[in-house]
Amino acid sequence: MTQTAQIKTEEDLLVDLTFHGFPTCLLKDFALKIVKPYFNGNLNLAIKTLMESAIAEESLVNRAIDITSR
Repeated sequence: MTQTAQIKTEEDLLVDLTFHGFPTCLLKDFALKIVKPYFNGNLNLAIKTLMESAIAEESLVNRAIDITSR
């Protein structure tokens, strides 16, 4: 029986994230006001979603700047 090796792409890789010098009160407020009500307490999903939104928004801004600078 042959087995196929699966090669991981960047999208498949996961990282652990550690915050240093990050205010506890900010994380607590974020968890209570954003993560709990909007993401059912899933901090990983909240951070991932907000990062993706920030990247998409930045792309929109850059496209708008490119259009107006022409």
